[in-house]
Amino acid sequence: MTIRVRYITDPACSASWAAEPKLRRLQVEFDGELDWTWVMGGLARDWAGTPGAPEKLVKTWLGHAGESGMPFDPRLWTEAPLVSSYPACMAVKAATEQGTQATGRYLRAVRTGLMCLRRKLDTTEPLAEEARGAGLDIERFRSDLGSHAIVEAFGADLEEARSVPEAARADDAVKESASGADRVVFPAVSFEGPGSDLQWVFGDASYEEWRTAAMTAGAVVSGGSAPGVLEALERFGQMAGAEVEAVCQLAEVRANAELWALAADWKVRPTRVLTGCLWDLG
Repeated sequence: MTIRVRYITDPACSASWAAEPKLRRLQVEFDGELDWTWVMGGLARDWAGTPGAPEKLVKTWLGHAGESGMPFDPRLWTEAPLVSSYPACMAVKAATEQGTQATGRYLRAVRTGLMCLRRKLDTTEPLAEEARGAGLDIERFRSDLGSHAIVEAFGADLEEARSVPEAARADDAVKESASGADRVVFPAVSFEGPGSDLQWVFGDASYEEWRTAAMTAGAVVSGGSAPGVLEALERFGQMAGAEVEAVCQLAEVRANAELWALAADWKVRPTRVLTGCLWDLG
């Protein structure tokens, strides 16, 4: 049974980057059961016009780094602050034209560029370079990004993020959008199976809440043991230590010990980020 999942987020949402370990563990535990749709909720149309935004975002990112263990480098906001998250949202919608897997790769690439590598991804050329690195058809991407269809698709996503479900109000998972209208807290994830009611999780919900929502919608755990570290990296490519912990179901100390032992054998390599590391196969 395929469960439809709609993931409402924004490439520049630090809470969504902090939730990546839960996302990846869910993808492993319910392998083949979940059909993902990425909905771009539009975090901010104009940060440049918001007094004090960079300082607040540095504090927010450092808070999410401490809570999640994910690597962050908030110096982006002091060196080359983004003007808006809308261009990155539309770029993800353009990637959607090349399929679900392409969308997932591209969204991840943009998130990593923003959260870890201090890349100013709010104009066409840098966003196109991320598409090239994510293995997308670059000419098609450019064509789609400039189309009216992508503007309309992003507009529909904005409307979806602002159509706040009762579950969000009951869970106090509502924020004011840049336009002053209510929107759901990011990430907001809905699970829907045949004949089932929507099951929602919001914001910093625990992994057990994510898992329960998926199972209530009808998803079945795929079974089998958790993957090893190398197997996880072969599947997902670059991972943070916190993601290795979640996917491989290892304690933090054990995950770090295994990663550094593999690095000593030249099987994996770390990329230093201000608050941690990203890991790739060697």
